[in-house]
Amino acid sequence: MSTPLTTVRSASLIGYLDLAQSLGLDAHAMMRRVGLPPRCLDDPETPIAAEAVRELLELSAHATGLEDFALRLAARRSFANLGPISLVLKEEATVRQALDTLCRYLRLLNASLLTRIEEAGDTVTIREELLGKHSSSTRQSMELAVGVMYRILHELAGPQWKPLRVCFAHRPPRDPSGHRAFFGPRVDFNRDFNGIVCAAADLQAPLPQAGQGMARFARQYLDQALSRQHSGASDTVRQLIAALLPGGRCTAQQVAQHMGVDRRTIHRHLAAEGTTFSTLLDEVRSELVRRQIKDSDLPLAEVAGLLGFSAPSAFGHWFRTAFGCSATQWRKQAQHPPMP
Repeated sequence: MSTPLTTVRSASLIGYLDLAQSLGLDAHAMMRRVGLPPRCLDDPETPIAAEAVRELLELSAHATGLEDFALRLAARRSFANLGPISLVLKEEATVRQALDTLCRYLRLLNASLLTRIEEAGDTVTIREELLGKHSSSTRQSMELAVGVMYRILHELAGPQWKPLRVCFAHRPPRDPSGHRAFFGPRVDFNRDFNGIVCAAADLQAPLPQAGQGMARFARQYLDQALSRQHSGASDTVRQLIAALLPGGRCTAQQVAQHMGVDRRTIHRHLAAEGTTFSTLLDEVRSELVRRQIKDSDLPLAEVAGLLGFSAPSAFGHWFRTAFGCSATQWRKQAQHPPMP
């Protein structure tokens, strides 16, 4: 049976019970509140709903008053929590090769997380984006994702490694000291992406070569898991749209080129799944704009560019059609909801 797109491994909550209880939360009650049975944590491979995990992290941060709740959870993670993937990463020759391999198998860990690597001169940027429709903030889930990636890089590259910059699209916390303690001083908010900027030279560091016997079997297991995981055309197109939008206008032709097919083939496969390219484009834009407007203070002109609009006027027309009001009005309502 294929794993639904909106699931993550229950390993994503490793350390949650201890952390919550250390902060005075009834961890089991919090989990049941979002529809997660505590027994799901018995097996780290159990698939659980990504939306339930997102809601659990947001509720826990609110209940404790700790805006760095997710980072405290990330701090409890170790390389071994990656399961079989950790064995495969250790056989790679360099940190960069291990990072590429990690991105290949990340879908098995979290099907709602899109990770991509971009090179520009002497820097490498690891961008992370959450896919799917979210009714409220995703800042804790995003900080957990970036925090875990930071921990993985730190373990691969060694304790001397430092990122050039860590970026978040959401607005800064009231007290950023916890974020600086975790990532170092170069952590920025209200940026146009979520992720980590590294020196390319740091990622060329060689890794100590471990025995490859277990790694070979682990790779076979992971490849078989990927082959069993069904990904329809619409899922693939959605991921490509999310990846291509910040670079400018995203078209069906561009997506088709990335998939190695022609545009008519894309339209045919999407029609067979009951959707169209323009429908998926609007859905992804709607998901991303909700997050940008609710959680960040980016100027709307920059938000328009991130969604692939060449002019703010085009963005304004699209937003009013999709949401029934202007983006300015929507942001004001999102930041200051009416009292019940």
